[in-house]
Amino acid sequence: MSATVKAHGLNGTLVEPDWPPLTDAEVARVLAEFPDLLEPFKVLSASPRPLSAGSLVLTRERRVFVKRHAHAVRNAEGLREEHRFMAHLRSSGAGLPWVFENDYGETAIEHGEWTYEVHGVPEGSDAYEDAISWTPFRCAEHARVAGMAMARLHDAARGFDAPERSGRALVAGFTIFAAADPRAEFDRYAEARPTLREYLAQRNCREEALELLTPFHAELAPLLTSLEPLWTHNDFHPSNLFWNDAERSAGVTAVIDFGLCDRTNAVHDIAHAIERSVVDWLALVNDPAHSENVAVHFDHLWALLDGYERVRRLSDSEARALAPMLALCHAEFALSETDYFLSVLHSDEKAWFACEGYLVLHAQWWRGEGARLLDALRMWAESRDGNAGVVVRQ
Repeated sequence: MSATVKAHGLNGTLVEPDWPPLTDAEVARVLAEFPDLLEPFKVLSASPRPLSAGSLVLTRERRVFVKRHAHAVRNAEGLREEHRFMAHLRSSGAGLPWVFENDYGETAIEHGEWTYEVHGVPEGSDAYEDAISWTPFRCAEHARVAGMAMARLHDAARGFDAPERSGRALVAGFTIFAAADPRAEFDRYAEARPTLREYLAQRNCREEALELLTPFHAELAPLLTSLEPLWTHNDFHPSNLFWNDAERSAGVTAVIDFGLCDRTNAVHDIAHAIERSVVDWLALVNDPAHSENVAVHFDHLWALLDGYERVRRLSDSEARALAPMLALCHAEFALSETDYFLSVLHSDEKAWFACEGYLVLHAQWWRGEGARLLDALRMWAESRDGNAGVVVRQ
């Protein structure tokens, strides 16, 4: 299998994976710790996701997903943070994969430099299995039911009061631009990550990003106190959903992959969903000189918001916060990815994609071509009449 496995590259192509695929010996060792998962087993496929290694595995009893993380990225306690949130969501009726426990009640297993978890495969179809991450929905109908699923997830998350995941790698948190002084908070964030701090000290991307994004923070700041803290997914896009089928009328059966979850707020989560499924960022990565070619799927945007508000109506403050939050939400994960590429993968090339390419180029786009999307959201927020998305059309 290792000769054929490819991962999603930063520019949307398939590339050699950063992490070696799971071996049969590894899978056997992990499954041996779970009494409900009986041999024999067969590894059916390997995930193309780039930040860890995972395989779909058929055991005697059921299909499961075995996932391996570098210990430097997720230790057992880091995974348990995610699993506790998932357990809360399931207890509140949300559709999520089951996380298996071993004989000792542990859901995260450490072996040497690796940490493993085993999930059940949700009911339904992985309809976007072959889609590159951060590419659009296939149709507006999918965007609408995804919005409904996100709102139900937010309702289910209420009452989960764990603190922020401070210091974890590859987490899409919201601390820098949630602060009164984002410049000082940016520096505190970097100070806690020495490799990132050294990288930023040698480049101008910190100053560029802050100059570009500070006006959006000024717009968001008066609304911050009205945004209720909430644990959120922070990576909600079509490939992280299971569906009834692949038809236009499909519904969402489950939400998967909670690796970026953290304590943020509902607007932050919606902004990530819009960013990762409505804007064609791969066009910007591959041709930054022609930012006007970045497509915006406005029909998907309005369908997503319409679906969300069919389940959970946004407050006026939340609606007004969505435009500036959309311009800001990528920043913290871009820094987290930069640190990961530097301190774990030791790749300056990939760090450039995350910092100069993701953090700065995206910020430049929001101040340029992307202003039309932000303006459309501002108009929508100011003129809603009870039906999300009906006021502004592009």
